[in-house]
Amino acid sequence: MRSSSLILSGRAPLAGHYPSAVAVALLALCPYLVLTTAISLMQQVLRQELGVSAFQLQLTVGLSNAAYAFGAVAAADLVQRFPRRHVYLVCESGFVLSSVLVLSAQEISVFATGLVLQGLATGMLLVAALPPLILSHGADRLPTTAAVISLGLFGMVTFGPLVGGLVGTLDGWRYMFTSVAVLAAIGLTIGALVFERNEPPVPDLKFDWLAIPPALGATVLPFFGVAWLTHASFLDPLFLVPVIVGVLIGVLLVVSQYRSSSPLMPVRPVSNTLPVTGVAAAMLVGATFTTLIELTESYLVEVARFDTLEVGALLSPMLPGVVVAAILFRQLLTTRWTPCLALGGLLSVGVGAAVLLGTDTSSASYVVPIASVFLGFGAGAGVTPGLFMAGLSAPAAQIGATFALVELLRSEAAFLVGPALLHLAVTKGIVDGFSLAVTITLVATVAGAVLLVGVYLVGGAALRPPDLQAWITRRSTGYKSPALAARLRKA
Repeated sequence: MRSSSLILSGRAPLAGHYPSAVAVALLALCPYLVLTTAISLMQQVLRQELGVSAFQLQLTVGLSNAAYAFGAVAAADLVQRFPRRHVYLVCESGFVLSSVLVLSAQEISVFATGLVLQGLATGMLLVAALPPLILSHGADRLPTTAAVISLGLFGMVTFGPLVGGLVGTLDGWRYMFTSVAVLAAIGLTIGALVFERNEPPVPDLKFDWLAIPPALGATVLPFFGVAWLTHASFLDPLFLVPVIVGVLIGVLLVVSQYRSSSPLMPVRPVSNTLPVTGVAAAMLVGATFTTLIELTESYLVEVARFDTLEVGALLSPMLPGVVVAAILFRQLLTTRWTPCLALGGLLSVGVGAAVLLGTDTSSASYVVPIASVFLGFGAGAGVTPGLFMAGLSAPAAQIGATFALVELLRSEAAFLVGPALLHLAVTKGIVDGFSLAVTITLVATVAGAVLLVGVYLVGGAALRPPDLQAWITRRSTGYKSPALAARLRKA
């Protein structure tokens, strides 16, 4: 009787139910995020069954990742114009339909269309599903929510290699996409019961020509250029031009949003010391983590001659590492130590890289699992705390747009650097190239950590706990951060 009266009154039956909101967020993000790291170990199966080249498959994956990054920016606009409930239901329905498209594909055009639409839908769901979970259940639940988001963003990413290895060995990729479609359908059903009807904040919002088109160019162009490396060199114009132009467009996007009086994404609030270090840490961790996973998979398959299931199993200790990081983040969010956790995540990825330098055909079976624990912990401890350092530095009402900005920047770093260094490793010969690329990644990680500590120190940011209650009630931002290089400006 209660559910019937709620439906008749127009109130969603599960509105305000925290476990259901958690389930909606996880089901919105996890299916696709598993795919982002699963497909690399399914390539041989997909190429044989769909009759595609390495370039076609890499381009498909690259454009899907680009669609994910762009979708988050597009959704930041759409949730201002339309009820969030409608945005969620349309996007989740689109994900279900695109999953059906992929699993029924007999050739690459259908498969590519479906996978790109999956990425687009998930990027939009990130902005549609996470803010209600964060803002609608009180400050007391924020630490638990932060841990859930960490597991949703990176727990499933670390689970992907095991799934991909299993599918690559058993040739069951259509069953996997069927499972993805079913999970999304469950998420759609629960979401229909959780999301309340609401009026859009700015239904007559003007189209932001300085945000949406540049975001599209900043994602599609460089991701296409990196995919072109599959059968080209670093000097090929079809690699250089799209990447350079796309990155320049991305820079102009950030600058225009900073200077705009009514920006779609809150660049100015997150341009101070604390959020900048958090975003930069998330970008660097995302890039190094993705690079090391791709390099390790390539080495294990091509040099050590492990089958894909063995590769997935050797990388599976990443998941416990992420779980530990999520639990630790839950304990530390209300304290002053969140920036230290983000730095610790970056250093943990560096340790993982150093351990991987000891990999050879005889030691891979125990070196890779040890490195995987550090990589998993680093991913969980480095990215989500950085995400919240930015989010809590902006007004709570802008949390969705802040996440869109951070995910755009993080995706650009993660999915551009990894394929480029993998191509470098292949051109140098995978044995020597693996060591070279891992060394480059390690040096970049250490140098980045030193630079970020320097930025933090010259900014004069003291370690203080965030005021979660003031932030969630819109009285102020959670963090009050000094400007970049504040100490030098005073000198």
